[in-house]
Amino acid sequence: MQTLRIKPPSSGKHGRSGRDPGRNLFPLLAGAAFAVAVVGAILALSDADSPLRGPFTLFFLLAAPATAVGAALRGLEPWPRTVVSVAGAIATDLLIAQGMLAMHWWSVRLGIVAVTVISLLALLLAVVRRQLRAARNQA
Repeated sequence: MQTLRIKPPSSGKHGRSGRDPGRNLFPLLAGAAFAVAVVGAILALSDADSPLRGPFTLFFLLAAPATAVGAALRGLEPWPRTVVSVAGAIATDLLIAQGMLAMHWWSVRLGIVAVTVISLLALLLAVVRRQLRAARNQA
């Protein structure tokens, strides 16, 4: 019979827990990115005259579809997943703009709404698919 021992946390260069302090920044950075994207969408929808409107709206137009594509590609490693997510976001934005121009429906507000709706639907699809897969694996 083998005895398992729990190793006490080491007191290395990262403090008592031995964990990297940079790993604790990810939720903070994700929250900040979400806030910047939401502010960008609000500034674009409200037609506000702000110098931050352009950069924040561009960030929203890249971040919203990239998040949805990234959620669907959870099996990939981080760097390929990031590259594919950004490429998918650019493709999504271009296809939405192309479709709106072809149907003569182009407007900034409608473009922001269309990107939001398509990104939310793709994100919802990825979450539902993950939930169904987890339920199937439990059964």
